[in-house]
Amino acid sequence: MKEILKLNEISPVANSAFPADYALVKESENPTGIMLRSFNMHEYEIPASVLAIARAGAGVNNIPVADCAEKGIVVFNTPGANANAVKELVLCSLLLASRKIVDGIDWVKSVKEDPALSKTVEKGKSKFVGPEILGKKLGVIGLGAIGAMVANSAHALGMEVYGYDPYISVDAAWNLSRAIKHETDLVHLLSVCDYVTLHIPYTGENKGMFNTETIAKMKTGAALINLSRGELVDSAAVLEATASGKLSRYVTDFADACLVGAPNVICMPHLGASTPEAEDNCAVMAAQELVDFIDNGNINKSVNYPNCAMPRSSACRVTVCHKNQPNMIAAITAALSKEGLNIENFVDKSKGDFAYSILDLNVTPSAKTMEELNAVDGVIRTRVIA
Repeated sequence: MKEILKLNEISPVANSAFPADYALVKESENPTGIMLRSFNMHEYEIPASVLAIARAGAGVNNIPVADCAEKGIVVFNTPGANANAVKELVLCSLLLASRKIVDGIDWVKSVKEDPALSKTVEKGKSKFVGPEILGKKLGVIGLGAIGAMVANSAHALGMEVYGYDPYISVDAAWNLSRAIKHETDLVHLLSVCDYVTLHIPYTGENKGMFNTETIAKMKTGAALINLSRGELVDSAAVLEATASGKLSRYVTDFADACLVGAPNVICMPHLGASTPEAEDNCAVMAAQELVDFIDNGNINKSVNYPNCAMPRSSACRVTVCHKNQPNMIAAITAALSKEGLNIENFVDKSKGDFAYSILDLNVTPSAKTMEELNAVDGVIRTRVIA
């Protein structure tokens, strides 16, 4: 039985995504894989038996991705599985940023004991007037699965949408409506858009990319929406901008003590992917990624190793996690060819400092051959999949 250790509660639909020889468990001394959501693995001792880790979500800041790569542990995420949930919350945020809905709700609560409540609220509602989003300009920074859906939906609601993503993939570009304006100048986008929404990963290098200098380039009175990562935005700069009127609103899914309760700031408790549908989608995708890797050696949607897959063409498959350095392919094939093995199919892909090979062989290599393969300089981890 192949045990998959869950470090958080995972949607029960994941169970049906695993074959009969798998078990999703809360405890295991020698798990084959790990599934998690928000569990912080940075201080967690990963069992040596673990081949792969799958996060039921997009962000992997809670996983020591680089350390896992060095150990030959493939880390997966589930990009796009929660995209619709986040998209819907972004659309909600656009309305919250415009119509002063939260302020109005809080005010109504404060006057609920007024004996003339109906007259009071009717008289006081003018304080909460806000503009419609129809015809306004929206800047979408990052056009991945979520950003593209936001851009298309905002256009469908009548907004003029500008999309900025210098790293956009061909597949992502195909998903965009032709009506979306492709913006290559971020400063221009900031200067003309009434709303700006962020949909980019946090890398550490882009910490505080929206700071005093960046916000100064935005259109005065614009609203900033951040449902990506709190670290992308400098909280002190936001407070200054919302107080001065440079920003009309800041809506974020990441609570910061200095922002909570501040005027013109709306903090939500990381609700972006908190829908039963998104949790189900992420759980199923994570399970499928683990099964395809464990059973077939295929990698799809990894964050630390390249996507690398091919159909099974023989009874035996060998996979190799290795460093991306010169002569590796020659060394790997030479080690496997010593006992007269025939490589019937082969693929090798690289990603940064790491690479991955899949080799389909006519017969199963001996233990001695695998020892020699593991001894090759640059080889990190090997597997024989019969």
